[in-house]
Parts: sequence; C-alpha cells; structure tokens
Amino acid sequence: MQVTTPSWPAAGSKDHPRKTDGNTLGCVNDDNVEVSQHFFALKLGKDDLVNVLQALHNASVVTDPKNPQIVNNGGPADVQRLVEGLGKRSDSTTPTKTKLTSGVELVSKPSSLHVPPWQMVSALFGGVPLRAATWWASPKIYTTTPATKIACWDPTLGTPGPVEIAATGQWAGTEFGLTGGSGPNFNHAKMGVSTSGTDHYLILGDMNQQGTVSGPKCVSSQNGRGGLFYVIDNSPLFDGVKSLITGGTEPTDAPPK
Repeated sequence: MQVTTPSWPAAGSKDHPRKTDGNTLGCVNDDNVEVSQHFFALKLGKDDLVNVLQALHNASVVTDPKNPQIVNNGGPADVQRLVEGLGKRSDSTTPTKTKLTSGVELVSKPSSLHVPPWQMVSALFGGVPLRAATWWASPKIYTTTPATKIACWDPTLGTPGPVEIAATGQWAGTEFGLTGGSGPNFNHAKMGVSTSGTDHYLILGDMNQQGTVSGPKCVSSQNGRGGLFYVIDNSPLFDGVKSLITGGTEPTDAPPK
C-alpha cells in the first residue's frame, strides 16, 4: 500500500506499539486527516515484490529494517536480503521503470538524480503532458510549458512535456483547493493524470512538485529526494481522477510582489 499520510502507519505490530503517540488516523500529534491524502493498494506476486523492494532501494527509502515496530521480515531468503538492504542511501543516479504483472508501471526516482520529479515522470513516458496535484508549497515548481528552460536536468532522460500544477479540483459541483500553501483547503495527496488526447495515465506518487527547474541549487527539496510513482493506464479510473482534479491551474511564474 502506498499512502501519503504522515506519521501513519508507524506501528505495524501490536507487540511493539508506539509509546509516545497514537497509531490511528487522526489520533497522532501530526494530524494526518487535516488535509486530503491518497491511498493506493496493489496486490503483488513475489516477482512484483522483488521489483518494488529494488525500486525502494534505488530511491533511498528511509526505514529501519532492524526495528520490529515497522518491519517484520520474512519469506524467501532473497526477499529477506532485499529488505535487510533498505534504509541505506543509494548512489544511483538512474531512474527505473518496471512493468508489474498487473500492468501497472513502477517508476523509481533516485535521491541522487537532482531533477524536478514530475518532469522526470513525463520524460520517462515519452514527454507526455501531465497535470499534477501535490502538496504544492515553497519551494514551488510552477507550471511548466514547452518553452520552459529546465536547467536542473539529466539529458539521458529525454525531453519532458509540460506539467500543469492543479490549483483546484471539484466534486459533485463543489470546488476545493489542491495546493499545500494557500487556498480554501489543502491537499497532501500526490496524484496526476496525462493531458494528451491519446494517453490515459493515472499517476500516484510519493513526491511533491517542490524544488527548482533552473537552480541555483538543483538539489533543492524534492529534487534531492527519492520516491516511487505507480502509473496506471486505465480509462475509467483515469476519467474519474481527471475530473476530480479539473479546475484552476497555477501560473508559470511567481506573481510579482
């Protein structure tokens, strides 16, 4: 399961409960139901599990395999070895893109690849245009267009397409905010859709559109972090999320002060 809720789940075992905080959604010090979140569950076979563990390692996922409160390592020996290797910073600068047996494509951004995350996803799918709804707050990556110069980039990735920043969405006629720093309400989910006429990608990720496209510090914020993205080519699901995040769009530059 991929979730965007901070501080949950933090105790995965009743034998090792949290001692200084709750473990129920909405009952922790860092209120994880105050803003919107997303949850994505996917059934994995063994080969899929191996691919996910390798992707987590490539992304330098933060965890502690020796902490029984959050890790219960078992199963085949090769799986256990992969779990034991987590929680270490990877030197990789190469993203991975793997198709799971479900047809879902798994993308891993390494923390040492200092590029804007959603532009990276776009490039890995042939430069497909995207619309993303994430915790959009300082340092902000504004909406990019084909004319945007992306200096914080690795040319081996190819050319990214434009990436819109969703400012608002709507549900049953009610508009709501989709940013992290301002608006009538706030969004901590990390989801996006393709916006070209021929693609129907729904993207669920770990990463916000925060960082920089042009420097001077390309390691800024999410540029310097690793994460995973699950990309689903499913028209009904795509249509639903596309409708959900249809609304206002943030500009291509910061407004004048």
